[in-house]
Amino acid sequence: MRLPTANLLLLLLQIVLISSLCSSCCHAFSAPPLGIGALFKPRGMKIAPSQGDDDLLTDAGKFFTAAFWASKPGGASSLSAFQSSSLERQQINEFRRRYGRYMGPMDRRAELILCTNGAGELMGCAGVEVDTISKSDGRGERFKAPLMSNLAVGRKFRRRGLAEDLVKAAEVIARKEWGFDECYLYVEKRNKAAVKLYKKMGYRTVWEDDKAKTLVPLQSGKLSTAPTVILCMKKKLSGLGRWLPF
Repeated sequence: MRLPTANLLLLLLQIVLISSLCSSCCHAFSAPPLGIGALFKPRGMKIAPSQGDDDLLTDAGKFFTAAFWASKPGGASSLSAFQSSSLERQQINEFRRRYGRYMGPMDRRAELILCTNGAGELMGCAGVEVDTISKSDGRGERFKAPLMSNLAVGRKFRRRGLAEDLVKAAEVIARKEWGFDECYLYVEKRNKAAVKLYKKMGYRTVWEDDKAKTLVPLQSGKLSTAPTVILCMKKKLSGLGRWLPF
């Protein structure tokens, strides 16, 4: 039986109010203390910003190479020594440039969030920064907004809700520390697992770029660029927009 529109809006408002009350009682980077998902969380799990620490960014670059590039959709199932060293070097430099303490004239609202277990082992990461949002062809509106990227979870730590926790931590920074009510991200359309996760968490596609290029580690042991389709997705971080599919 379908609910009348007025009753549906009232129900959504109640959900928003309850959610706001719950979020105000929890620390920004705390793992959820209750619920069935907590049963699968690693002991001593901690989610915290890297704060531009060079050693942490270096470790994160090495981790991201193994967690993301070695399982990139459309790429090799494992990395050759050349691919690993080349991608690791590029990734560390990229993290330093985007999240390091010395970012030059760039907008300094940028953070790499790290998820570790009780032994200090890195299990996942996610980045968020204030960037210019626009289509790759430069057409259309250009504006500043939080952009989430570099989400990765180590293979042995997947299916425990860590990716969701990292996304939520990035959203908290964007909303509570930087004062934005929207968050954006770019994702390859063929990365079906990531697209499904983002849709589940309330992100909606804004536009597609079918002329994009991406770096791919080949089975031959080399690196190459290949055509891909990039989705730009957006989520409202406050109000009823978090729960409505438009």
